[in-house]
Amino acid sequence: MSLISVRNMEKHYGSSVILKDVSTEIEKGEVITVIGPSGTGKSTFLRGMNMLDPPTGGEVWFDGEKITRKNLDMTRRRIGMVFQNFGLYSHLNVIDNLIAAPMKLLKKSRAAATEEALILLKTVGLSERAKHFPHELSGGQKQRVAIARCLAMKPDVILFDEPTSALDPTMVGEVTAVIRSLAQSGMTMIIVTHEMNFAKEVSNRIFYMDEGGIYESGTPGQIFEHPQKELTQRFIWSIRSYNFKAESKDFDRVAMLANIDNFCFRQGIAPARAEKIRLIAEELTVSIVSPKADEFDLNISFSDKLKTYSISVSYAAETDFLEETDDIIAASIIKKSCEKVSYSFDGLSVIKAEL
Repeated sequence: MSLISVRNMEKHYGSSVILKDVSTEIEKGEVITVIGPSGTGKSTFLRGMNMLDPPTGGEVWFDGEKITRKNLDMTRRRIGMVFQNFGLYSHLNVIDNLIAAPMKLLKKSRAAATEEALILLKTVGLSERAKHFPHELSGGQKQRVAIARCLAMKPDVILFDEPTSALDPTMVGEVTAVIRSLAQSGMTMIIVTHEMNFAKEVSNRIFYMDEGGIYESGTPGQIFEHPQKELTQRFIWSIRSYNFKAESKDFDRVAMLANIDNFCFRQGIAPARAEKIRLIAEELTVSIVSPKADEFDLNISFSDKLKTYSISVSYAAETDFLEETDDIIAASIIKKSCEKVSYSFDGLSVIKAEL
């Protein structure tokens, strides 16, 4: 018997259909990540499982029992949830955030709840923050406290609704490390996430959501390496590439480079390789192309088949700016840092560097 059974779930907001006829089975101990474009019902699907946002139609069964209003409180105690905005009580310190629910709902004494809370804080690496208030914590620390608070209720399942989306890239690793540890312990989890490298590493199964439902599901290898359906293939390609369009010589260089750093981080690219990608992209755009072209398009993509990264810049002039540049140092850096550099013209000029 499945731990969670979703049967023909639907969700409508007026005439807008968010979910239609969604059915799936989730086994105890599974870690399932839910991925897909924004607006495809991922969070709605998650919130429908514990009736935080009740479905318009269909049923959800938990541990062999249909979830209804009569058993909803008990079910929610067993299905924990961690939100992207942390949801901590701002007027309570960390330890009081953790013990509030166990004392009220599980009728534990303050001493017993505090003892267990301190163990959980140690598990997430925040023992020294027990007396701090939420405003004194970083985003990563707040989310780890939120996870510990969820665990204080001893749930059978934890639902994570984009747990790292509100965090700076430097803090994402703090939270994903805790979730990885929970996965290794056998905790059943369903995680909505945009962290694709994390999804690949931690999941037993992946749900790709589109067109109002689970469009394709499979193992990480199946979804990321061999997606079968067209929209899944498009999505996987899109997350493996970064595009930037400059519309003038005064383009936002800082934003471009920051987004390249973020792309490399989310792809799990090793720091040394990420620095090389950033350097080549910067030299190609800032030193080689933008001094001579008013507009250009930058694309960075990863070929899983070839295990190579390509950095290409296209512009509307039938000239190889790399060969004609006055910046000999930039040209030398690009050529020496890459396995191959090529130029082509087919309506647009394209300089392509591969590494």
